[in-house]
Amino acid sequence: MVQAYGTDTGSGSMEPPRTGNRFQGLRERWTADRGMWRRGILLAACSVLITLLMVLHAQVPNVIGNLGSLTETFLPWLAVFIPLLLVLGLLRRSATALVALLLPVVVWLNVFGGLLTDKSGEGGDLTVATHNVNAGNPDPAGTAQQVAGSGADVVALQELPGGQVATYEKSLAARYPHHAVQGTVGLWSKYPISDTRPVDIKMGWTRAMRTTVATPEGGIAVYVAHLPSVRVKVNAGFTANQRDNSADALGEAIADEPLDRVFLLGDLNGTMNDRSLNAVTSQMRSTQGAAGDGFGFSWPATFPMARIDQIMVKGVEPLSSWTLPATDSDHLPIAARVGL
Repeated sequence: MVQAYGTDTGSGSMEPPRTGNRFQGLRERWTADRGMWRRGILLAACSVLITLLMVLHAQVPNVIGNLGSLTETFLPWLAVFIPLLLVLGLLRRSATALVALLLPVVVWLNVFGGLLTDKSGEGGDLTVATHNVNAGNPDPAGTAQQVAGSGADVVALQELPGGQVATYEKSLAARYPHHAVQGTVGLWSKYPISDTRPVDIKMGWTRAMRTTVATPEGGIAVYVAHLPSVRVKVNAGFTANQRDNSADALGEAIADEPLDRVFLLGDLNGTMNDRSLNAVTSQMRSTQGAAGDGFGFSWPATFPMARIDQIMVKGVEPLSSWTLPATDSDHLPIAARVGL
């Protein structure tokens, strides 16, 4: 009788046992494929192009649509092309594409890898915070309370609508007995302030100010600024000329500051990589770059892609820098702790 189901314990009809594993088989197929070095030349060229863009971004001209500044604003996001090129290289079974991909990986890690680590330290003498509250904010009182809840000793606010200034003043009065508002920017402090004045950043109205804060460790100069907005237009590119002129004027004011310890809090509508902000960034340190954890992107609040809100210092030591929870604004508030 023939068995329908059974176990064959003999060895005569069995295949020889497999040696190795699936990865070994994949390696053998790749090494046997003589075309793996000829395929994927276009993918390799894309890797080289991304690498050159990261290394030579300062050479991308601003003459046409401020293309250089636009590239530098979103420079870290070039990394999103790396996994895409990796997948395409594997699908094409191209050794050339995969080897070339090492170039942008190494360069990106060299340029931005330091931002991936937590550089924050302990201690500190002063905590500051800044927030573009958005002129159309539906809950100014709630937003003010959220920022004050950070425990900051000094708070700078930008984009204050004239009709809502009293609301912010009332909401922050209990924690910050000293404050000053100039145009659409303001500063609230636990410590006395003096010598407050507007700063002319060539806009025709006041969107920057300077004041002295008398901390227990001595006086510090604090600048609050909201540089002009930039737009990306199909027919005009990255329209940032007015912002660039304002950045130059702000840089001149900071350079002329007589006090040694200087803070800049505000929405600069640009990142630390943007060459057009060199008048400011060349003479100050970003607290996020020096003592932050991660990139600290602050805009847009729903999906942050760039850190255009900045806390910058000179003459003091950044110890920690971070973003605060979202408010009803389209920007995230940011904070930093420093040693005086």
